[in-house]
Amino acid sequence: MAFPVTWFEIACKDLDRAKGFYSKVFKSEFQFIDMGPDKMEMFKGTPEGGGAGGALVLSKENTPSTDGCIIYFSCEDCGVEAGRVEEAGGKLLMPKTSIGEFGWIAQFIDTEGNRVGMHSSK
Repeated sequence: MAFPVTWFEIACKDLDRAKGFYSKVFKSEFQFIDMGPDKMEMFKGTPEGGGAGGALVLSKENTPSTDGCIIYFSCEDCGVEAGRVEEAGGKLLMPKTSIGEFGWIAQFIDTEGNRVGMHSSK
């Protein structure tokens, strides 16, 4: 059985600002999608690459939050990406921290006000 998550959306107040932040921190590329009143910047990837697909979303129905679900981005070494957070305009909440046999995590607040995590095996 595959992992149960197949898609995620990260709420934004300013789509261009959010895209710039995630581009700097994760070196991500995006594809713009116009969904009528909603606008999305979808993270580029392929199903063969693994993980879940997702997008940054500008919508009246979504509000950035530090409460609730936390999405974790997979990284080779989350300490590297964590080091880019504040330079890109975010706030580092938890630097690279060991979670024992499960690897390492870090958490930050992005430029939009979302609490987001990173995970790596080293």
